[in-house]
Amino acid sequence: MITKRIIPCLDVRDGRVVKGKNFLGLQDVDSPVELARFYSKAGADELVFYDITASAEGRAIFTDILCEAASQVFIPLTVGGGINTTEDFERVLNCGADKVSVNSGAIRNPSLVKEAARLYGDQCVVLSVDIKRVDGVLRVFAKGGRENTGMEAIEWIRRCVGEGAGEIVVNSIDTDGVKKGFDLEMLEAVCNAVRVPVIASGGAGCIQDFITLFKTLPKVDAGLAASIFHFGEVRIEDLKKEMAANQIPTRI
Repeated sequence: MITKRIIPCLDVRDGRVVKGKNFLGLQDVDSPVELARFYSKAGADELVFYDITASAEGRAIFTDILCEAASQVFIPLTVGGGINTTEDFERVLNCGADKVSVNSGAIRNPSLVKEAARLYGDQCVVLSVDIKRVDGVLRVFAKGGRENTGMEAIEWIRRCVGEGAGEIVVNSIDTDGVKKGFDLEMLEAVCNAVRVPVIASGGAGCIQDFITLFKTLPKVDAGLAASIFHFGEVRIEDLKKEMAANQIPTRI
């Protein structure tokens, strides 16, 4: 049976890891390299690095921090933020990333997913989707949750998977940083729409939230979180022990 993955997320701004609530009110956390090293040793299955202002500021993603972090961790590393071209994919992969996450870049250039999948393989292309309910409809947001694209989320995800996206990260803006549990309704809709791995992001506040996620939605492949790991509210070792006790397959 495929194990469920636990993935800490490092949102990076100006060379530091930050965290906020509903994508707003960011506060400083720590050095991304130090955190990456810590999580690699703590039992994380993967790491995600997001340069959270690269798209909004129209610049390329950081590379010096990425190269340093990649040289010191030995688990898969996904990197996103400011990915707008296949050249950006190439640059990030050359820095040591295993997978590349694209969001706003795919919205601006819908052919990017297909082009990248053709060059680097579906397994390398991660579609990260920032979703918020607007008048009861799941809408896709761009530029770090700042801009409503007007696109319906499930339709957009289906389209990108059809073009070659090999994995989906579902970021619920409604539950981000709220710590009251994952957005199960939103995640179920995504899982029912595609057959590629789905990663849940936004809302984890305690160990039980992960247990509820994997028990309620067995199709979800991974749980991603930030603040509860960064601030020591949940230890990955403790989380995995509880997952195992609940017969949820995990790498101890």
